[in-house]
Amino acid sequence: MRRLMVSITAAVLIASVAWASPPKYVYEGTWGCFGTNQGEFDHPGEIALAANGHVYVADSANHRVQYFTATGSFLGKWGSHGSGDGEFAYIGGLAFGPNGYLYVADLDNHRVQYFTAAGSFSGKWGTRGEGEGEFNRPSGVAFSPNGNVYVCDENNARVQYFTPNGSYLGEWGSYGREQGRFRWPLGIAVSPNGTLYVADYLNDRIQYFTTSGSFLGAWGHTGAANGAFQSPIDVDVGPAGTIFVADQKNHRVQYFSPGGSYLGKWGTMGSGEGELRDPSGLAVTSSSLRVYVAEYWNDRVQYFKYANVGVTPASLGRVKALFR
Repeated sequence: MRRLMVSITAAVLIASVAWASPPKYVYEGTWGCFGTNQGEFDHPGEIALAANGHVYVADSANHRVQYFTATGSFLGKWGSHGSGDGEFAYIGGLAFGPNGYLYVADLDNHRVQYFTAAGSFSGKWGTRGEGEGEFNRPSGVAFSPNGNVYVCDENNARVQYFTPNGSYLGEWGSYGREQGRFRWPLGIAVSPNGTLYVADYLNDRIQYFTTSGSFLGAWGHTGAANGAFQSPIDVDVGPAGTIFVADQKNHRVQYFSPGGSYLGKWGTMGSGEGELRDPSGLAVTSSSLRVYVAEYWNDRVQYFKYANVGVTPASLGRVKALFR
């Protein structure tokens, strides 16, 4: 009986020791530099991941989309400056729909365009304005589990949602600090259960809603402490519900539980490996084992891998002592 109790106690201790330190993300790789050639960037923004693992990057000031393998090998690009089909005037958010098309928020053309994964133009909607289906600088784009597309309408301080072909369905929000209001809603993401998370840039917070816009909660305040923000610009959700936020002016990524409890962070200002300078977009793989981060001023994409903290030698000593 004593041997059984010791074994049970040791197993419990091993489990508690293994999770004594929270999981973290560490630098894995990078690609990109300033320029106009393939694989180079001028103020990259949001990132979208295709089902096959390819990485699509909004190369905003080059007015194009580029895409790469999971480790940054160049595959293709499309777009140029203009207002025609397949042209852009700066790029905001990117998101793949369940139909396989890539949806692109065309910021200063005040519209959304969508394309095949290889960049063939497929459709568009939107003009400048304040009415239903009109935009004043559309930014973040995301899809709900039921296939509707949600668009952050930055200067109209609202979120609008549509069918995949752009038919208007509804909206919520207005300018302000109160719950459910926004001061520059920029990034948006949807959890597997349908909860929508919005990066409320000038209010330094994350707000979350139902798919019809009912307010559920918020967290964050201005500052550099854990859980505080200085200009949260993008948000993404891992498959387990973990919320990742590009905390732009704090030059870091923070991550949280679905209800906003702080879990961890990485990044300090700089241009070295693992350092960040104005992270402007992020995307989490379907396994949550890798996070891609675009940097507005370093003109590159870095990626980070999930790394569990192992059992320390001192902790192993405690376990061994049980068997003496």
